[in-house]
Amino acid sequence: MAVDDFLHTHPLLHSNGAHANNNKKKNISFVSLAKWVLKFTMWIVFLAYVALFFLIPTDFGTELYADWTAATNGSLFGDIGSMLLLYSAPIIFITFLAVLYLLISGEDQHQHQLQEKKTPRFRLWTFPVLVDGPLGVVSAAELIGIILFIVFVIWSAYVYTVVIIGTLPGDSTPMEKSFFILENLALRIGTIGLYCLAFLFIPVARGSVLLRLINIPFEQAIRYHVWLGHLTMLLFTLHGLLYVIAWTMEGHLLKEILEWADIGVAHLAGVISLIVGLLMWMTSLYPVRRNKFELFIYTHQLYVIFIVFFAFHAGHFIFCVPAGGIFLFILDRFLRFCQSRKTVDIISIKCLPCGTMELMFSKPANLRYNALSFIFLQVRELSWLQWHPFSVSSSPLDGKYHLCVLIKVIGEWTGKLRGNVLNTSGANLHLRPQTKITASVEGPYGHELPYHLMYENLILVAGGIGISPFLAILSDILHRTREGKPCLPRNILIVWAVKRSNELPLLSSNEMELICPFFSDKLSLEIHIFVTRESQPPLEEGQVHEATYSSPPVSNSSSMSVLVGTGNNIWSGLYVISSTLGFVILLYLLDIFYINPYDISPWWYKALLLVICMLASVFTFGGFVVSLWHLWERRNATREACKDDRIVVEKMQHDEILAHKDSCQQKILSLTNTYYGSRPDFKDIFGDISEKWGYVDVGVIVCGPPSLQTSVAKEIRSQNIRRQRNYPIFHFNSHSFEL
Repeated sequence: MAVDDFLHTHPLLHSNGAHANNNKKKNISFVSLAKWVLKFTMWIVFLAYVALFFLIPTDFGTELYADWTAATNGSLFGDIGSMLLLYSAPIIFITFLAVLYLLISGEDQHQHQLQEKKTPRFRLWTFPVLVDGPLGVVSAAELIGIILFIVFVIWSAYVYTVVIIGTLPGDSTPMEKSFFILENLALRIGTIGLYCLAFLFIPVARGSVLLRLINIPFEQAIRYHVWLGHLTMLLFTLHGLLYVIAWTMEGHLLKEILEWADIGVAHLAGVISLIVGLLMWMTSLYPVRRNKFELFIYTHQLYVIFIVFFAFHAGHFIFCVPAGGIFLFILDRFLRFCQSRKTVDIISIKCLPCGTMELMFSKPANLRYNALSFIFLQVRELSWLQWHPFSVSSSPLDGKYHLCVLIKVIGEWTGKLRGNVLNTSGANLHLRPQTKITASVEGPYGHELPYHLMYENLILVAGGIGISPFLAILSDILHRTREGKPCLPRNILIVWAVKRSNELPLLSSNEMELICPFFSDKLSLEIHIFVTRESQPPLEEGQVHEATYSSPPVSNSSSMSVLVGTGNNIWSGLYVISSTLGFVILLYLLDIFYINPYDISPWWYKALLLVICMLASVFTFGGFVVSLWHLWERRNATREACKDDRIVVEKMQHDEILAHKDSCQQKILSLTNTYYGSRPDFKDIFGDISEKWGYVDVGVIVCGPPSLQTSVAKEIRSQNIRRQRNYPIFHFNSHSFEL
């Protein structure tokens, strides 16, 4: 009653509050409308772009293409302009709109999505359809994309075959007909491969605006690059093989292979590009990548040679087809280069008896990430070329000025890293004082939205070190619960399979009771641990496994760089736009002052000039924006006068938490059911959850080896297909275990 009286006696205050609420609602409505218009426009452009590839092989598409080139040949850049507008401009235009979309969305829109409860329903992206095949777990949405690509390849092959048969010379000999069929078939297969190449580099642009737009992080998009890479190299291999067969039958194989024509395609350049592509393809196959990761990394750096010689081979006109995707990749690669030049302070190092290390890195307060992010780490004492991905094990709410990762020793590089911070390998766990480690970091990368916060019910399934991102998720949820921030999860089940019990202290590194006292009153948490290679608990079960710590010297202003595509939306958007405008300007100047006055005609040389324009625009125009971005970063760092003190305070808080670990471990033990000598039975687990949680959406996140992901996906598919009316809908989400 007192509040009503106050508002009655202060009508101006009441009207101002109502006016502010109305303005806020109008603002939300305007933002929603603007986002809808942008999204609708992007869909129209994308569907038209996809339809273009289906139409081009047909007679109707050929006529449209001829009309287009006739209408645009007299434009600013002649034939190059025609092809760039047709094949590259749509991708760049969608990228521009994506920049606007992300800027409009902002953090407030993200917070609104985290608070919104949705009616349980199936979703194409989280419904596993294929689970046992060579492609791994494939969702319904991914299967639709795969089918579209297969249909496109079959459709194009069929149309081109009909065209080839229809244009066979009637008065030629059978041998001449064979030559004609082989060479034309080789040409058309190469054309199909060219269209696949147009999409090949888009998924590997780690901080790409396009990936952020559709909320697919690089660690998931990389599989699309792998699929497209296999298809593209298969088509290019057939393309080259058919030409080799035809030239061999004609008797002038060597002459054709060594030909480097000025007008038309340069055969020798194509041979070099194909050989390099085959080398990358063979060393990227799973057995080689798994056992010889360094070989895979080193040979994949040959992509530069592959692109350059492909441009020489195809010429400027044809190279315009994949130019858009390659340009976006160059944008991302240059930004990664700028970020990775900076060395990063390691605030502390923790070594656990199970062979796992926790590294805490210094970061600026304005570098954002979420609990499912990951970084690429380089340690220069080990290798200047190797970058290894690791999931973040800390929540952004653990502290503004640090970020943690867990690293398990499972290979040569990680073994050397552990050896670099220990006096000896083996039982002696005393760390060297003032250990010298020169680290550089790329990232963090990850989902644009923290999707683990969008499910009221969560099942987290981990295998071994796959528990790392779930520690970050759990910490994030506990922090948000304590601070009253938007957070839907209320029921959480953790299923963790490990080989040995010495890995169990990893879970104890998450100090739940200290982060959120009495969290059990607000959050239902169950933990099921399966120790697969031990039939009974060890004698020392219940004892606290002590870890050892090291605190390398922290220098000034050596935190992670904010120069990352997933960072500040305004700066990253300016970087993309300025580089693109710079490319147009340089291409115009080149055409006006060099190509036309000097009558430059060789295809391969004009393709080289096109590549140089792409690189120069990113290095100069984009580099200028990056320089301003870097100055802005340094100014912000300078304004944070107490930054170093805050890092020290965060580290002291971290050490204080470690000092109270005994009580936290006892709390965790009370929530944990540990099973020795057995593996998780997901049929029973999901069946119990179905009866307990009822008709709700259940987010299932899996981080583990492919066999674990397959088992979980298979059970989710089974549960969803034969679910009863009042049972949950399970949503499969995977976090990459072997990026």
